[in-house]
Amino acid sequence: MKAMSPIVRTMTGLLFAPIFLFGAYIILHGHLTPGGGFQGGAIIATGMALFLVAFGSERWRKKLLSILESTGLMAFVSIGFLGIVGGLFLYNFLAGTGSPIFGQEIAGMAGYAHPNSAPLLSSGTVALLNMFVGLEVVSGLTLIVVTLGLFAFSGKEDD
Repeated sequence: MKAMSPIVRTMTGLLFAPIFLFGAYIILHGHLTPGGGFQGGAIIATGMALFLVAFGSERWRKKLLSILESTGLMAFVSIGFLGIVGGLFLYNFLAGTGSPIFGQEIAGMAGYAHPNSAPLLSSGTVALLNMFVGLEVVSGLTLIVVTLGLFAFSGKEDD
């Protein structure tokens, strides 16, 4: 698949960072607002698909995308099994512990005007799970788009 015109490549270069940041925002704030790993991952994968269409398929490495997808899935399952230490699979063992990574305690909701205004670092393992689901979805959907793009245009480069 060949690269598109300079106008499409320029606009993709301008839009890719905001798309990526918005997807990352949705992933990181998934425990406070509607959204999460799947939704944010789908947004970032859309940016990746735009990049693929604009710049062509020669730069993509399917092996790397497959490794990232497997890493996201294995990390999700590993955090789930770490919850067994607390007694249940996927137990939120970090919430309210005071640890610097997503363990910030919430002293009741009286100090917050709205439930969604809780501190970002108060989610426990939920934010970590959202991040790894986002990694899995980004790499999985991008891998699907890359594979479909490579099959759709194989042998048609001369047209």
